[in-house]
Amino acid sequence: MDFIDLKSQQALIREKLDKRISTVLDHGRYIMGPEVTELEERLADYVGVKHVVGASSGTDTLLIALMALGIGLGDEVITVPYTWISTAEMIALIGAKPVFVDVDETTWNMDPSLVEAAITEKTKAIMPVGIYGQTADMTAINAIAERHGLPVIEDAAQSFGATHHGNKSCSLSTIGSTSFFPSKPLGGYGDGGALFTDDDDLAATMRQIRSHGQAKKHHHPILGLNGRLDTIQAAVVLTKLEIFDDEKQKRQEVAATYNEQISQKADNVALPQVGEGNTSVYAQYTVLAEDPVALNGSLSESGVPSVSYYAVPLHLQPVFKDLGHQPGDFPVTEKIASQCLSLPMNPYLSDDEIGQVCKAFEGV
Repeated sequence: MDFIDLKSQQALIREKLDKRISTVLDHGRYIMGPEVTELEERLADYVGVKHVVGASSGTDTLLIALMALGIGLGDEVITVPYTWISTAEMIALIGAKPVFVDVDETTWNMDPSLVEAAITEKTKAIMPVGIYGQTADMTAINAIAERHGLPVIEDAAQSFGATHHGNKSCSLSTIGSTSFFPSKPLGGYGDGGALFTDDDDLAATMRQIRSHGQAKKHHHPILGLNGRLDTIQAAVVLTKLEIFDDEKQKRQEVAATYNEQISQKADNVALPQVGEGNTSVYAQYTVLAEDPVALNGSLSESGVPSVSYYAVPLHLQPVFKDLGHQPGDFPVTEKIASQCLSLPMNPYLSDDEIGQVCKAFEGV
């Protein structure tokens, strides 16, 4: 059984993929070609924002967003320690300090009740993460940010397509950022990402930054980077976007079946919960097990792959040792990190495969 099944999806859309890619090969504009503009327009319409800026990865999009907001040396950005390293990595790379707050016990996303106490005169932005497929409580986070005059960058690498009180992820803050890494619910066949905003000036600045700070040919008024999106990746994502809503629905159906069957078989496992007003795209289906080693063993014996994501949270990573954190500083994060296991999740899991996964929970 594949942990993430891209082969079945490709078989379904192969003819359209080949046509899209052949068009790119024919016109030969391999970087920032017309498919990039088309994808930006389609994504803006899909999410409901004025501007989308395609970029080279979901990591570079975070860096571009921070640069566009003028964040730099000595500044602080509030984020969470339970996420992939890119979130805090880009804050540190730009010269700012990642300031961690713990996550909520229910959704495993940023706990809004802890944010205000973390704000100082050096705070320049708040960066919540949409972990495992649903957004943080963006309503509460935005209200705090507004009181303090702070921008919010939504790291939606895992939550693109999810909604929060009826509004789509990436439309919920000053800047939304997502990834087209192949394993994402909407992914390419290589690195790629996109930025979302309703702010005309920020959009213009981010477009400059992704192309070496260039405003027009041979004119570079600001520092930038090579953050451009390859045209072939845009062509792939455009093809997948056509079936994205259908795949999203199927992911939710798989999750519902997991919820029903696993809850009947295992007493010592906590299932993922979707926050009030949220929907999830289930980028991963992750459970918490009191004995994750035993559960991993049972799954493995049943031929079911599983992954423990973020087993070492960011505040305990050696690269961030200078922040001075110790075990126990973020207890909810540490509990989740020590107990989490993600199960196979994709729109093409068969009933037999789902049954195989759930049967492995018997007696755990």
